[in-house]
Amino acid sequence: MSKFYEGMAEIFEIDPSQITPEFDLTGAEAQWDSLALVSTIALVDDCFNVMLDGTALAACKTIGDIEALIEKAKG
Repeated sequence: MSKFYEGMAEIFEIDPSQITPEFDLTGAEAQWDSLALVSTIALVDDCFNVMLDGTALAACKTIGDIEALIEKAKG
């Protein structure tokens, strides 16, 4: 998950140590907008070789929610 966490930190332009499963995508540090969604889809494809549904991804509230989507997509 470290490559994924580093990528998420790049997307949000924050320190990678701030990215945890509990990281709040709706909080002040995150800009969970359309650009972040597209970037996250590309990151997940690169890291895990799975494609996430944009609508399901947009509904995520935490990094842990994204991780659950990844696991489901790997299914």
